[in-house]
Amino acid sequence: MLGQLRSFLNRCIEKDLVLNWEKCHFMVQQGIVLGHIISKKGIEVDKAKVELIVKLPFPTNVKGVRQFLGYAGFYKRFVKDFSKLARPLCELLVKDAKFIWDDRCQRTFKELKLFLTTAPIVRAPNWQLPFEVMYDASDFAIGVVLRQREDGKPYVIYYVSKTLNGAQRSYTTTEKELLFVVFAMDKFRAYLVGSFIVVFIDYSTLKYLLTKHDAKARLIRWILLLQEFSLHIKDKKGVENVVANHLSRLVIRLISQSGLLIKNIYKTYDLILA
Repeated sequence: MLGQLRSFLNRCIEKDLVLNWEKCHFMVQQGIVLGHIISKKGIEVDKAKVELIVKLPFPTNVKGVRQFLGYAGFYKRFVKDFSKLARPLCELLVKDAKFIWDDRCQRTFKELKLFLTTAPIVRAPNWQLPFEVMYDASDFAIGVVLRQREDGKPYVIYYVSKTLNGAQRSYTTTEKELLFVVFAMDKFRAYLVGSFIVVFIDYSTLKYLLTKHDAKARLIRWILLLQEFSLHIKDKKGVENVVANHLSRLVIRLISQSGLLIKNIYKTYDLILA
């Protein structure tokens, strides 16, 4: 323990890092960092902050809804499908929407509080192990789970979700399937670049998209993005496939079939999920 502390302090000196000693805690079993409790078990919510959220009365106006979602959203990495769960409340924030607090809103309000009080402990990644990416999608939202396995048992690193915009909701089911992969790689890029990644997806969907003769520019941009990652596809039904290992060949074929110029494909990064 003392050796690790010495190494840490030496690294701070090497990198010219300045520490506020009044706020430093050494040789402790756990500590609170940015509203999260960090220990050898992993990362968990600060129970004191969650209790404050749980005690909030139900909102009576848009400001109250926005405030509650702000508090609850701080811990959304611990809640699976947060965007999907919170949709009834988010609908109240739409411009010119009438504020009607119905049973659906009340149920969502209570469910989010319950999920926060029973939030799991998530763990920091082990960079020596492969990552696994799984998803749950609906017509209006997608939720993604980043996890790893230790001794054959999976454990969660991060939950993330996204509400689909109008254009994305009009995507075909097969396009939404690939959108999930792109969204996950974009969101977890800091974790996944340079790592081995197992993605669970419907293989028949992916095969259909990658063999279309009239591929859209959007699809080609997505495939170009995915080339940056070391992906290994596993069918959700349990059948392994390695189609993602050959994305570079698919790009060349799709560009040829679509008659698109390379200069029209490398759009800005912001357009990837457009």
